[in-house]
Amino acid sequence: MLDWDDLRFFVELARCGSLSESARRLGTDHSTVARRISGLEAALSLKLFDRLPRGYALTQEGERLLERAGTVEQAVHGIERLASGAGSAVEGRVRISAPPALASHWLVPRLAPLLARHPGLVLDVSGTSSAARLSRGEADLALRLSRPQEKGLVARKLGVLAYGLYGARTYVEATPEAARTFLGYDEELAHSPQQVWLEAMAKGRPIVFMSNDLSSLVSAARAGMGLAAVPHALVRTAEDLVCVAEGAGAKRDLWLLVHPDLRRAARVRAVMDHIIAVCRDLNTP
Repeated sequence: MLDWDDLRFFVELARCGSLSESARRLGTDHSTVARRISGLEAALSLKLFDRLPRGYALTQEGERLLERAGTVEQAVHGIERLASGAGSAVEGRVRISAPPALASHWLVPRLAPLLARHPGLVLDVSGTSSAARLSRGEADLALRLSRPQEKGLVARKLGVLAYGLYGARTYVEATPEAARTFLGYDEELAHSPQQVWLEAMAKGRPIVFMSNDLSSLVSAARAGMGLAAVPHALVRTAEDLVCVAEGAGAKRDLWLLVHPDLRRAARVRAVMDHIIAVCRDLNTP
């Protein structure tokens, strides 16, 4: 007999092709994913995946099932959003997805007044570099550093993150300008506006440290390793860091996303309104 919940495991594995990644997204372990897939194949008497050395690939039968399972998945998420959006009380869990450094250094320190006003709220903040899929219920709200491309979502531009070139105060005072080194993103973000500007500022001087994580770049700057392109909003009150140059061309738009089924839910609306309010001082010096 078909276990409908097995379809959830099937869809996730079909999309990412990896037991371990599917397990991470589903909040379980890879052996459970493998067992649920085997159970689904047995219930349907179909081979849905080819087990390859580097992952799972859909068979023709699997491709056909994915088309139908995707429709079921959308209907289920729609029902969940309908239920989640009901009620007028500002209480319950609200999941927020945001870039890691923005979440930890900027957003989280500004959430205390919201919880003080609404003690029934539970905030679940996920700092992740990957884009949460709101249509699949991975988050209720999402902050993004680029204009969203997904259809069917409500998006609002919150402001602009302006960057400056920052270094430890002791490093800047002790190091002549010509001898300063730089801290930049790795290949993953090589074409981002802040990295392009940083390389232009370096003018051939060495980039001695690279990372795909802004928090790591801030830590490296604090340690006196060199200069990093950092949003002003993240380090505005940091007394140990000093800005040596303004990034006229290094700016990122900040967007807030919500699924239309949830935007009128009282608890989600309260969080949205708070985020919009605190973003008004995003670029205040």
